[in-house]
Amino acid sequence: MKDTQRVIFIIVSLIGMLLLWQVIIWAADLPAFVLPSPGNVARRFMQTVEDGSLLRHLGVTLFEVLLGLAVGLVTATFTGYLLAKSRLLERLLSPYIVASQSVPMVAIAPLLVIWLGPGLLSKVLIAALIVFFPVLVNTIVGVRAVPEDLYALMHSLQATRWQILQHLEIPAAMPVFLGGLRIGATLAVIGAVVGEFVGADRGLGFLINVGRGMYDTALVFVAVFVLVALALALYGLVVGLENHLLAWQRRAEE
Repeated sequence: MKDTQRVIFIIVSLIGMLLLWQVIIWAADLPAFVLPSPGNVARRFMQTVEDGSLLRHLGVTLFEVLLGLAVGLVTATFTGYLLAKSRLLERLLSPYIVASQSVPMVAIAPLLVIWLGPGLLSKVLIAALIVFFPVLVNTIVGVRAVPEDLYALMHSLQATRWQILQHLEIPAAMPVFLGGLRIGATLAVIGAVVGEFVGADRGLGFLINVGRGMYDTALVFVAVFVLVALALALYGLVVGLENHLLAWQRRAEE
């Protein structure tokens, strides 16, 4: 029943948003290049689907996002585990890691595109960098949240380093780690699009630049809405993964 109510609420809110959008256009008498109507955006969406341009650019951005997310995830998890286990290493590297987050990605992206070129590599690296920090922090917090009593128990059972990692640290840190992955999955979309804004000849970010340059605001809306849908889909996949991996935790609580 709750799921049905949630779906009904989402549908009603979407209809209300579309009506408000149309009312604003009528009341302010806005031209289409300033704020296109929902109907104009829907027609532009169908045009881009029919000519194949939307799916082509979506495929490019999705590949960049998934590859950047994978690189950032693996790198941040490995680095976060090392920092969680070594206070000395954390003191040495933390200032540089934190300092790197003080510089906006829109300022770093042009440099990466200049150094690495406007191809796939620069977009993947930008996405990986923006994913890196939240996953790193959550990995450190998750590993350090493991109770010392459980370590003592594992040592008393003469568990190996690998057994401790597999049967204690990974399950105990998983809830916090997946929280970082939720954030990282959505940030990867931002990273890829930022790279496409700076320099690209394909992708949804490039499509937004094309629409902006041609005052085709409906095309901009189409690309933005698809990006939102992509981020929501990735977030939903992480939530589904979380429900699957943490099913044991819910059973224990029940």
